Amino acid sequence: MTVRQITVSSLKQLKNTVIGNPSAKLSLARDSAFIHLLVSCLNHPTTPSTREPQGSQDDIRIEAVHVISSLAYGSEITLSSLLRANAHQEVVRALANPHALHDPRLKAALARGLRVLANSMADVIGHSHGPIRAYTSEHLAEAKVALSFLFEYECLDVYIPLLDDSSPQTSLSIAQLIGAAVLTDAHRTAIIEWLPPPERQKEVKNHRGWEKHDLIYQAANGKYGAWVLRHLIGMIQRKDVKTQEVALSALGALAMDNPTVANILIKTSLEAAVPALNLVLAHAKSRVTSVQLAASLCATHIIRAQGNHHPGHSDRTTALSVIQVVNRILSSPSEQPQNQIKACYTLYSLVRDERDFCIEAADYGVLASLASLVKSITPLENTCDWEIDEPEYRVGLREATLKAIAAISLFDKVIKREVADTYDLMPIIQACLTQKNVGVRCSACHCLRSLSRDTAVVRTNITDSGAGMALYQVFKKEDEDVRVTAASLATVCNLVNDFSPLRSVMLEDGLLPRLMQLFGMENQEIRVSVLWAIKNLLAKSVSRMKDTTMQHLGWSHLAELANDSDPEIQEQAFAILRNLTEDETGVSLVFEAMGDDTLANCLSVGLDSPHELVTRETTYVLGNIANSSRSQQDLIFTHPHILDGMHHCLADARPGARVPLVGCLLTLLRTNPRRKRDLVEAGFVSTLRHLCERTGGGASVGGIGSLTTGTSPVGPRQYMHLYHLHHPHRHMICPEDDRDAAVVAKQVLDLMDPSTIGEML
Repeated sequence: MTVRQITVSSLKQLKNTVIGNPSAKLSLARDSAFIHLLVSCLNHPTTPSTREPQGSQDDIRIEAVHVISSLAYGSEITLSSLLRANAHQEVVRALANPHALHDPRLKAALARGLRVLANSMADVIGHSHGPIRAYTSEHLAEAKVALSFLFEYECLDVYIPLLDDSSPQTSLSIAQLIGAAVLTDAHRTAIIEWLPPPERQKEVKNHRGWEKHDLIYQAANGKYGAWVLRHLIGMIQRKDVKTQEVALSALGALAMDNPTVANILIKTSLEAAVPALNLVLAHAKSRVTSVQLAASLCATHIIRAQGNHHPGHSDRTTALSVIQVVNRILSSPSEQPQNQIKACYTLYSLVRDERDFCIEAADYGVLASLASLVKSITPLENTCDWEIDEPEYRVGLREATLKAIAAISLFDKVIKREVADTYDLMPIIQACLTQKNVGVRCSACHCLRSLSRDTAVVRTNITDSGAGMALYQVFKKEDEDVRVTAASLATVCNLVNDFSPLRSVMLEDGLLPRLMQLFGMENQEIRVSVLWAIKNLLAKSVSRMKDTTMQHLGWSHLAELANDSDPEIQEQAFAILRNLTEDETGVSLVFEAMGDDTLANCLSVGLDSPHELVTRETTYVLGNIANSSRSQQDLIFTHPHILDGMHHCLADARPGARVPLVGCLLTLLRTNPRRKRDLVEAGFVSTLRHLCERTGGGASVGGIGSLTTGTSPVGPRQYMHLYHLHHPHRHMICPEDDRDAAVVAKQVLDLMDPSTIGEML
């Protein structure tokens, strides 16, 4: 499609042609020369035709941005053509022109165009609480760069002030942009710290450079702090329901994963007599469903941000309010599918990685509503015909319900068995593994990952139904979307545990070569998951399994991974060493294959790591070595940097490593008392005494009872199996660790007393 002349009438005709016409949009997007001409009209409109006296430069700008907006709603190809013509930059430039600020029609059209472009870019990048879309890496990279441009200070100075514009259409567009395009912490920080230039200068004049106040202080004590938050809170108090909905969405986007903003909205009164959370919860009772959903998602982001920052202090009352709204929408047969999709993602955001909220939601009947909903839209007959004329909303709703089911069933065994048995969802989940839509396949994999964290479900439902091997075929598929591969791999991590009947079947069907193939990818999540799967394969494994696994991984490669710069890779490398050394045969295998010096260097690196999870895994490996022969224990003493590292870890504030580390010392003294002097000279006595005094360990020993070697932290080897959804929540450091360490430390000190063992044996 080629337009030879830019006029108001030709642009109107073009707009009418492309609206709702994907093929026309695609054809126009391929005309690169015209796209550049169209974009250039925003700041350099052509002279109106003499045959169109009503034409004007502003009319051309308005019609041009309408066409651009329509194209931005198209495919990734049409959006890419606009970004390559720098449409986003030209829209910002046009908005920065003082002339645009004096023409309400032009200003509103440009603000809407910027919002549509930003929203489309955000869709390509993907929302954590939205559907998964399939885009090429090239288009993804383009969208990320273009969206980052919109959060530069120079750009914010152009469009953020329009949030306070007198035109509702303009201010709504900017609020919608914030709600849709804020995806990262950097985006949130840029928005919430923004001040209008005059107020910014006033802040600089009033404070010396080192006196910059944080956002909480600004919000609570100044008229000028938290400018965007103040205006959004003002907007949610207006009577117009569309304004309420948009402002709530924007406020939620800024509160997501941001404890500072969440704290302000919970505790501080801005532009209102009560804290913003109270206003948000009031809107959750609105008569308008879209406002209820926006308020529920906003409240969810607020309480989850605060709860993640203060573990154990989750707002149960607010969570129940959200659950009630979500369940009503999910259980209503007359509700609009788009509202049900939003309800699913709101539920996902609320219960994700939060055990108590998962149980609350299931007890309230949400799981039953989800099961009924997914069954109603997923017929098991003629599954190969699903994609034929199936409405897009149904596919999106199927993805959303499965994702919510995966999140709600992650922790509790009762919920898992309700999913598998009571509601009999395994056939639906298995059928969805092969659906054409990438989001549905990915969500189905996540469901199986959650269910596979229960031994009984793995041994019966997943194995007997064939769902386990169906997922394994997805895992083996080399041309699969990387996000589906990552989700299937996370499930395989659970299915290779020693209790799984599928372990041997997958090993015989090329599991290890496929794992090593995936490890070669430049994808950190997949690389960590591969090592996780190998770690689980080695747990409670026989010597033959250890040999076979290490033939594929490689001993020298394992040593390199233990020295990797990525702490998650390091952690898994030491976890693999931990499971390799689970018995004396395994310890001997590691010593023989790696050599004393290489093993000692790896252990030293692990002990010196600033990352507690790496250090903790290293101390478990040392504990396993302490349970072995004296000649192997000597590695700890003949390499002084190991003993020094152990002392440093014990003295340093690393509670997660103290329990296995003190247990290691106890085992060493019990099995190798001749090494007592080495421990004394290394300074362990004073450190252990300090640990006991600080935690009151000496007073608690009699009440708890002494720990034998068999029940000590490093007695019977401990294993870590199950793969969690988000890495920061995989290992929770127990607050009782220091107290437990003090109990064992008292026993170590007793053994180090000369009257117990003697000066030297």
